[in-house]
Amino acid sequence: MFYEPDKRDKRLLPNDPFKAIVAPRPIGWITSISSAGEVNCAPYSYFNGINSRPNLVMFASESKKDSVSFIEQTGEFVCNLATWDLREAMNETSAPLPRGVNEMIRAGLEPAPSRLVKPPRVKVAACALECRLVRIVSIEEVGGRPADCHVVIGQVVGVHIDDRFIVDGKLDTAAMKPIARCGYDEYAVVERVFSMQRPTN
Repeated sequence: MFYEPDKRDKRLLPNDPFKAIVAPRPIGWITSISSAGEVNCAPYSYFNGINSRPNLVMFASESKKDSVSFIEQTGEFVCNLATWDLREAMNETSAPLPRGVNEMIRAGLEPAPSRLVKPPRVKVAACALECRLVRIVSIEEVGGRPADCHVVIGQVVGVHIDDRFIVDGKLDTAAMKPIARCGYDEYAVVERVFSMQRPTN
């Protein structure tokens, strides 16, 4: 099968398979705060680390949601790790609530103060990355028309890790059971990892 995205035969593929192809995708569970002190907590599946020196992360928002607006105002945010045991709370924070409604309260999540940035982190999250804004990029389509997609790039300035998951000097990813977004309403969970050594030549 081959199709052009704008010409997909919706009788054969009624649901766009794009997100099921680009999968699994890590979830950036973003906490932010507005200049007026409003707290927002929302998951973004277009999320990833993009550089190691310095540590840089990005997430993309389809439309300019509260997270992007708040980060634009204050220049700070936190990426909390979404894991199997927090899946229901993470999903609860995805609800389209009015601006000013604190999703953390709705989901029964206790906030914890960050060390270097103002937005709180999710206290029970296995890991959290405190970030300062590097840039927000508004994306255009090939022809130059605005895509209403906003990519937020942040530099990690502080890292929180639950000590339970540090084993022999390494973070045990499988033990944390991070979840990832797949297509449609499907998710994946990391419970097993394997190793491969990179070729030297």
